[in-house]
Amino acid sequence: MYAVATRKLTICALAVGDLDAVVAIDATIGGRRRRTYFERRLDAALRKPKLHAQFAITDEKGLAGYILARVLEGEFGRSEAGFRLEVIGVRGDVKGQRVGARLFDALSDYGRRHGMADIRTQAAWNDHSMLLWMDAMGFALAPYHVVDCAVDGGEYSPDRDDPVAMPEGDGPAHEIDYSGKAGNDFKRLARDNAEVCAMEPGDLADIVRIDRSITGRNRRDYMMHQLAEAMHDSALRVSLTARRDGVVAGFLMARSDSGDFGRVEPVAVIDTIGVDPEYSHRGIGRALLSQLFANLGALRIERIETVVAPRNFGLLGFLYAVGFNPSQRLPFVRRLG
Repeated sequence: MYAVATRKLTICALAVGDLDAVVAIDATIGGRRRRTYFERRLDAALRKPKLHAQFAITDEKGLAGYILARVLEGEFGRSEAGFRLEVIGVRGDVKGQRVGARLFDALSDYGRRHGMADIRTQAAWNDHSMLLWMDAMGFALAPYHVVDCAVDGGEYSPDRDDPVAMPEGDGPAHEIDYSGKAGNDFKRLARDNAEVCAMEPGDLADIVRIDRSITGRNRRDYMMHQLAEAMHDSALRVSLTARRDGVVAGFLMARSDSGDFGRVEPVAVIDTIGVDPEYSHRGIGRALLSQLFANLGALRIERIETVVAPRNFGLLGFLYAVGFNPSQRLPFVRRLG
C-alpha cells in the first residue's frame, strides 16, 4: 500500500470501506448523492487494478479527501500511457490545508513510477474554483477538441438521420458523397443503411480488425479493455456495431455516466468510433450515430460528447456535419516527465 504521513493527514489507497464517506463528501460538493456511480468506479478498480489509481487522505475524523483516475491507453491516437483524472473531492472542514494538492502529488508520483506520461482531465469553462486549482497544479490547455451535441430526445435531425444519397443504379461497391442527402425520402433513415445493433463481446475480433486497418497498429489489448468498459463499467450499455453484407463494417464504443469530471447530468461519451475503409463513404458512421441518438433519447440521456485529436480533420468535420459543436468544457493536460 502506498502511504505518506503528513502531520495529522495520511495518504493511502482508497478502499471499498470508504464508499459512504466518499458519497457524503461528493454530495456536499455537487448537491446530489451519486452512490451508484462511485460503486461502479470502485468495483471497476477492484476488477482491473492496473487500469485505475485511487487514493484517499484521512485524519482523526476519517476520510478527508479522495482522488480517482483511470489509465488512458490508446485514446486520442496516443501510444503512451497516461491518466484520466475523473474525480477529486475534499471534505469542507479541511479546505485550505492543501489536501487536494497532496492527493494530486500522490497520484503524480504513482504515475511517474508506473510509466505514465501525463494526466488529462476536463472542466467547464465557468467552474472557476476548479480552474484555479488546476492552474496551481500545473495543468495547461490540452491540444485536442471536446465536442458535444444535445440529444433532444432522439428526435429526427436531417443532418444526422437522413441517409447519404446513392445515385440510382449504384450499388454498395460504389463510393458516394459522404455529405450527400437522400432527397425527400423521409421514411428511410441513415440507420437503415446498415444493420445496427448492440455491441457484444464476440465482436472483439472485428473491432480489432477495423481499428488495425485504420491505425496500422494491432491494439487488441486496448480494444479489449475498451470493450469491457463499454460492457460493464458504464451505467448503461450504448455501444453499437454496424453490419453490411453480413460483416461488421463499423463500430461505436460509448458509455453513459453522471460522474466523471464532476458531471451530475446524464451524459453519454463516445470513446471510439471506426469504419472499415472498405465501407467508407457508405453512411456507416452516420448509421451508427443515428441509432445511438435514438437509443439515448429513449434512455432520457440529455447530451453526448467526445474528444477528437487535433489532426483528425475527417472525424471532426463529420461530427460537425451531423450536429456536434465545440463544448463548453475545456481539456487540460499535466505532463509528468
